[in-house]
Amino acid sequence: MEKPVGAFYQNNKTKFNVWAPHCKQVNVIINDQHKVKLTPDQFGYWEAEVPEAKAGDLYFFELDGKTKRPDPASLSQPEGVHGPSQIVNQESYKWSDSTWKGIPMSEMIMYELHVGTFTSEHNFEGVISKLDHLKELGVNTIEIMPVAQFPGSRNWGYDGVYPFAVQNSYGGVDGLKKLVDHCHQMGIAVVLDVVYNHMGPEGNYLNDFGPYFTDKYSTPWGKALNFDDAYSDQVRAYFLQNALMWLDDFHIDGLRLDAVHAIKDFGARHFLLELSEMATELSERRKVPLTLIGESDLNDNRYISSAEVGGYGLSGQWIDEFHHALHAQLTGEKDGYYSDFGEMHHLAKAYDKTYVYDGIYSPHRKKTFGNSAENNPFSQFVVFSQNHDQVGNRMMGDRLSQLVSYEALKLAAASYLLSPYVPMLYMGEEYAEEKPFQYFVSHTDPDLVEAVRKGRSQEFAYFQKEGLETPDPQSEQTFDDSTLSWNVKAEKSEAMLNFYKKLINIRTQHSAMQSKDRGHCAFQSTEDGLIAMRRTNHDHLLIAIMNFSSSSLDYSLSENPAYSFEVLLDSSSSEYLGPNSNLQTKYAGEDKLSINSESVVVLSMNTP
Repeated sequence: MEKPVGAFYQNNKTKFNVWAPHCKQVNVIINDQHKVKLTPDQFGYWEAEVPEAKAGDLYFFELDGKTKRPDPASLSQPEGVHGPSQIVNQESYKWSDSTWKGIPMSEMIMYELHVGTFTSEHNFEGVISKLDHLKELGVNTIEIMPVAQFPGSRNWGYDGVYPFAVQNSYGGVDGLKKLVDHCHQMGIAVVLDVVYNHMGPEGNYLNDFGPYFTDKYSTPWGKALNFDDAYSDQVRAYFLQNALMWLDDFHIDGLRLDAVHAIKDFGARHFLLELSEMATELSERRKVPLTLIGESDLNDNRYISSAEVGGYGLSGQWIDEFHHALHAQLTGEKDGYYSDFGEMHHLAKAYDKTYVYDGIYSPHRKKTFGNSAENNPFSQFVVFSQNHDQVGNRMMGDRLSQLVSYEALKLAAASYLLSPYVPMLYMGEEYAEEKPFQYFVSHTDPDLVEAVRKGRSQEFAYFQKEGLETPDPQSEQTFDDSTLSWNVKAEKSEAMLNFYKKLINIRTQHSAMQSKDRGHCAFQSTEDGLIAMRRTNHDHLLIAIMNFSSSSLDYSLSENPAYSFEVLLDSSSSEYLGPNSNLQTKYAGEDKLSINSESVVVLSMNTP
C-alpha cells in the first residue's frame, strides 16, 4: 500500500506522512517546540494529524528519538538543504489560466533556460520579465532546468536533494506558480527538467529514512535509486507523486526526464511506463496535452514507443546525435564522442534516419550500437545546436558563438529550426550571446567542494586546451560569468535576433512546414558540403539548401520546369550582415543556384 508523503495543510490543520520503514519511532517537531508522535502502518508509513500546525510553520522529523531531519517530501526549505522544512498551503495560489489549452509536443518551439543565469535577478521574476522577448521571438515553450532544492544559491540543478521543494533562492512555490501562470496567459507552455536517476551529495538524507537507494546497480553519480529492489514500491510511489505534483498542482505542461538510461528498473513494469500511463490519465482528466521527454544516450526507441509494442510510452526524447553531427561538421572537432561524427553523411543520416548509430558499429564505443527510429515520427525528437550539457560540459563553457563564424552561427540555427524535428533554442543563442555557460556550485562542505573541483578538471579532459585553467565551480565569479548579458542591441546581436525570428516565422507560418511526416520530408546531400531539405504539404513545397563547406557550391533545383520559386531567406544577405550574394529573387524549376559558403537559402514554390 503506497501513500502520499509530505505535510498536507488543509482546513486549518496539517497531516504529516513520512515513509521510514526501519524506524522504531518517528516524531514531528514543529517550530522547534511542539513534538507530536506519529503512528506507523504495516508498510512503513508514519502519520499524524496536527490541528495546531499551520502554513508557514517550520518542522523536522525526529527519527528514533535522536536524529532530526527535514522532510524528504518537503515543499519548501527556506533555510536551505540542512534547515527545517516549511508547511505550504498548495491551494493558496489563485490561478488565472483556466482557459489554457496547452501545446502538443509536435507544435512546440522550445527554449531551454537556467533560472539563475537567465537574468541578473537570478530568479523566477527575472524570467517573467523576459517573456515578452520570448513571445516576440516566436518561442511557445520554455524548458526550465531543475528547480528542486539544491545546496546554496548557485547550481545547475542536478544536485537537488528535495525533489518536491522549489528552490528558495529562485522564489519558492508561489514564485514558480506565478511564472507558469504568466506563461500560460501569454500562450507559452512550461516544461520542467526533473531528475529521477540520482540525488545530489549535500543534504541528501534519504538513507536515514529508508532504502531509497539500492546496491544492485551504480550510476555515474553513485548508488542507483531503488526502482526494482526490496521496498521499491514506496520509492516508485514517491517519484510518481512528485511528477503528479508538478503536472497537477503546478500546472506544468511537461517534464524533461534527465538521463532516463540511468533509471535502473528491470521489473516487469518499468517505472517510465507507469509514469507515462499516469500522465496520460491526468492529461485526459485536465483536457490539456502533457508531455514527457526523456534524455537518453542509448539510441533505443523502446523509451518512446507505445506500450502496445513493448515501449515505455514517453512522448519523445532529446536527440543528441543530431547535435553531435552538426557540431562536428561546423567546428571540425573530433575529440571524445565527436570522433563518431564529422562527415557529411553523418549529418545527412541524422536528418533522414534520426539515429545515426542505428545498429551499426560505433568506433568511439567500440561496439555495435542503437536500433532504428524510422517507425517513430520526427515530432518525437527534440533537436538543438546547443544546450546546457553541450555548452557547459566544455572546459570553458564556450558557446558556438566563440567557436565558429557569424555565418556558421546562422547556418546552425537554420539547420535545426527548419528541420522536421521539434526545435529547442538554448538561452541567449538567438542574439549570439558570447558569455559562456560554465559549471557552478555553492556547496558548504570543503571536502565536497575540492572533490568537485578535481572532478571537473578530470571529467572532460578531452576538451582541455593548453594554457587554460578550468573555471572554479565554487567561485561566484564563475556564476556571474555565466549570466546572460542581454546585449541584444549590438549590431550583430540584433541582426541575429531578426534572423531567428524569420526562421521561426517560416517554420510556423509556411504551409509546407506544417506536415512533419517522414514521407513528406526528403533530404539530398553531397560529401562536399551541401544538404538540401525538401518539405512538402499537399501542393506546397519548400526547399532549404545548406552549404557547410568553406567555398561556394552550385545546387540544381531539378524540379518541374513549370514551377517557379521565390527566395524566402538568404543568410548571406546584408539584412543579416552577410557577405551579400548574387541570388535572384525568383528561379525556375530547373535553374542552378550558387550557394555561398556557410550559408542557407530557403526557396518557396509558387504554384504554376
